[in-house]
Amino acid sequence: MIARAASGIVGAALVALAPLPALAGPEAGTVTLHQPPPRAPEDLQVLFWSDAERSARFRAMEQWFAGHEVPPAPAPRALPEGAQLAPELRAELEAVMAETNTAGLMVVQDGKVRFQSYRLGLGPDDRWTSFSVAKSFTSTLLGAAVKDGFITSLDDPVTKYIPGLAGSAYEGVSVKQLATMTSGVKWNEDYTDPASDVAQMNRFVVAYGPDAIVEQMKRLPREAEPGTKWVYKTGETNLIGVLVENAVGRPLAEYAKAKIVDPAGFAGPMFWMVDPRGGNIGGCCLSLRLADYARMGLFALEGGKGVVPEGWFAEAGAAKVSFAPQRPGFGYGYQWWAYPDGAYGAQGIFGQAITIVPAKRLVIAYVGNWAQASGGPERARLLALSQKIAASLD
Repeated sequence: MIARAASGIVGAALVALAPLPALAGPEAGTVTLHQPPPRAPEDLQVLFWSDAERSARFRAMEQWFAGHEVPPAPAPRALPEGAQLAPELRAELEAVMAETNTAGLMVVQDGKVRFQSYRLGLGPDDRWTSFSVAKSFTSTLLGAAVKDGFITSLDDPVTKYIPGLAGSAYEGVSVKQLATMTSGVKWNEDYTDPASDVAQMNRFVVAYGPDAIVEQMKRLPREAEPGTKWVYKTGETNLIGVLVENAVGRPLAEYAKAKIVDPAGFAGPMFWMVDPRGGNIGGCCLSLRLADYARMGLFALEGGKGVVPEGWFAEAGAAKVSFAPQRPGFGYGYQWWAYPDGAYGAQGIFGQAITIVPAKRLVIAYVGNWAQASGGPERARLLALSQKIAASLD
């Protein structure tokens, strides 16, 4: 289930259209709009890039797609070296990285780096794309908007913040149901099917430009009562992005500067792709250094430094939807995947993840260029390895 759900992240998010100007806001002077050189449309089909192209371009997505550049935190969080993992475990990590085409992997416990390694031309100061790991960033900004009073409650109707959905299948759907992908709205995330909803996103972008997300989603039929059925929908995370931006009044990247980048202490700049509205793509496509993905994990592990409501990450990372009996202990929360024993994490296609194990005060971050977008065998192998790391620690 997890492998299939990860397969539809890219979709129409990666369309080379000139974005609208950024919205005004307190961080508007520090977040800049970056336009890449002109590219042929066929060169922007990420799922069809060769292995070599992915390894090079995942490190430089800003050269291919428009987006917001967000400067690092004024006071970056130090990540001191801690005691190294056992030699046998370090050797296994290096071997798995080589066998799976994982570009970077970092293990942090108690805020100290216990392992880090880089491959595929990636270095500590280089960025790597996230794909759907961005969903968990968008979830965090949803929490921040609740904390700041821009969103009154997760029980509010979605139409309160996206009036264009009034009268659609989203009528009566709550923000919480949108966050857990239990809206009951029908959606096909099969990227191999040219008629699927995720494949049709490009058509709506071309036809409707800035209105594409809402125009597509409001045409979808309802297949179940809200709250009764889970279906993975990249389109709904894009809706969360629209919802937060409507409520806050500025792009996700600007809000993230104040609510994630600075308090988490990111040491490098962040890049977040934009859509034709001039806002950021809620379901995809921000780029960070490996260590900053780890800092995001620490930010969540430590509760969010007052940026989100008390207990937000424990709530967001808990299984609101259970995948039992097929996968006991696994489920889905507020745009985070729930794992056994209270662990949770963010996942993106081609091998991107942040795994958080609160019981061991542990964060594992990795980025990669796996052979297949869904990375079924690789995902399972890295998750098992994360569990092995956690079991080895006090």
